[in-house]
Amino acid sequence: MLLLQKTILEMIARGDSLKSTMDQLCLQIEARIPETICSIVAVDAAGLLQIIAAPGLSNEFIALIDGVPAGPTAGSCGSAVFHNQPVSVTDIAADPRLEIVRPEALHAGIAACRSNPIVGRSGRVLGAFTQYFREARGPNEVEQEIVRACLDLAAIALERQERVAEREHRATHDELTGLPNLSAFRTLIARLPCDAPGSWGLLAIDVDNLKPVNDTYGHHAGDSLLRTVAARLTSAVAPNTVFRVGGDEFMIVLRTEHHLAEMESFVEGVLDHLARPADCSGFWLIPQASVGGATVTDDDAISETVRQNADHALYLAKETRRGGFVRFWPGLGSPITDRIRHVREIQAALQDERVEPWYQPIICLDTGRFVGLEALCRVRTANGSIKAAAAFGLGDSEAEIAYELTRRMLAMVAEDFSAWVRLDGAPDYVAVNVTSADLRVPGLTEELINILADRKLAARHLVLDLNETTHLGLREKQTLEAIQHLRTNGIRIALDDFGSGLASLSHLMSVPVDMIKLDPSLTCALDEKDKAGAIISGMLDISSRLGIEVIAEAIETPEQNAWLLSLGCHYGQGFHLCQPMQRSQMSSILHSTVRMGGNDRARLTA
Repeated sequence: MLLLQKTILEMIARGDSLKSTMDQLCLQIEARIPETICSIVAVDAAGLLQIIAAPGLSNEFIALIDGVPAGPTAGSCGSAVFHNQPVSVTDIAADPRLEIVRPEALHAGIAACRSNPIVGRSGRVLGAFTQYFREARGPNEVEQEIVRACLDLAAIALERQERVAEREHRATHDELTGLPNLSAFRTLIARLPCDAPGSWGLLAIDVDNLKPVNDTYGHHAGDSLLRTVAARLTSAVAPNTVFRVGGDEFMIVLRTEHHLAEMESFVEGVLDHLARPADCSGFWLIPQASVGGATVTDDDAISETVRQNADHALYLAKETRRGGFVRFWPGLGSPITDRIRHVREIQAALQDERVEPWYQPIICLDTGRFVGLEALCRVRTANGSIKAAAAFGLGDSEAEIAYELTRRMLAMVAEDFSAWVRLDGAPDYVAVNVTSADLRVPGLTEELINILADRKLAARHLVLDLNETTHLGLREKQTLEAIQHLRTNGIRIALDDFGSGLASLSHLMSVPVDMIKLDPSLTCALDEKDKAGAIISGMLDISSRLGIEVIAEAIETPEQNAWLLSLGCHYGQGFHLCQPMQRSQMSSILHSTVRMGGNDRARLTA
């Protein structure tokens, strides 16, 4: 017995297949107990019997047991699993529990059997070990001792297989929805043929408004929404396969001929099925999604091309038909390929924590004192170069990514400024750019207040810059209400690029702001000093009466600096005064100016 146990344990330790290991166990026992046949069955989560090893039984006999629900009449093995106790049958011809296998058993010359449950360490029944006898008898004491010694070996092997299967399932399935994941999706499409045009296709699906649901109702509601979408997609597209490939992204691999032939009407039906009200953790929501579709064509050398085409179509759907469907056509990818690449670069940078703030001082032109800092979002690319986040051109369709960028910036900037604000003569505030999409995020003010509170930073130290792309949003009631809410809680607002075509004096009547930043088209207009000077002087006068601070942007030369100062502009920023710098450089300058005295800042920035 020691040699048998050693042999089986070595097979388990090597990672041999469960079938080969259990076959060997059965054969070893059969060699020690003549005129017996052994089998091992497992029971799955649904209570169905699965034949693992039965080297001495015919395929016809095995087929009668495999897949049968464990129960009191499911043979001796099914009964032993069901009752979790040994079951002996000394006369198969007369025992009703063996009805399902009786004809085949008698035909094989089997007269009796005994099954023992295989029990794991937790006490859960994993399966059963069965001995079949050619005589109408039960096992003797020696035979029972051999079997008892082997039950533990079978339990070890079955539990190891369960752990392996669980790891494999986790590696290929999404924990939240239970759907196959991105890894499983890539494995499948890599094996699909690309030399059979129209034989398969992909639907790329993006759940609309998941972030607002999470922000408004909580992540439990968002998770419930995703599970609802997963279940409804699965039922609506069967027998095609649904994968969850990202946070709010799903992929469907279409291989049914009629769904491929009628893709547009098929997707419309799926979206209708999806859009029924659903109870998501106590909140009634209507799931909606945007869909892009593509089928394999003669031009698709690899399956990844089909995926890219479906992604391009989805991107266009989100841009032009949110909540609808767009099918890929040749040429569609060209104008949006760069935008998709940019989005993926930003996503990768966020994941790899390659987003960082750079700082440019806002300086008192009279004294050289740093009155404030503007935090500029920079992305360190995979090759180590630095790019401005604005260069990636994120639009409304990427609002969730853009807000995550803003959120990361605000947290890092608050962390940095909380260390600097306690220095003697420190800047009064730090300004961070936000977009109109950011202002539409539910709970924005509360989130900002929490970020500031976590760093013990007063709200007056934060200024939100509404940049040029945000000005059009200033006509929206929701945006104006968000601005008012922010200011009520002590956070100041600045209008950037003021004096450009998009930012006008009319905004000062409708938008409550604390600062305006003069657009470079005015501050750099030295060739038209008289006209530009008149406009700037007028703005300074109006702003003074309204209690609004004015900052001149893009001061690049000493001449600009002197001219703006002569007009009565007291604050400015630009390369002439100080270039943007990394946080470590900014920290060094602020600490060194404390040692030197605030009046020496002009020497540091000259």
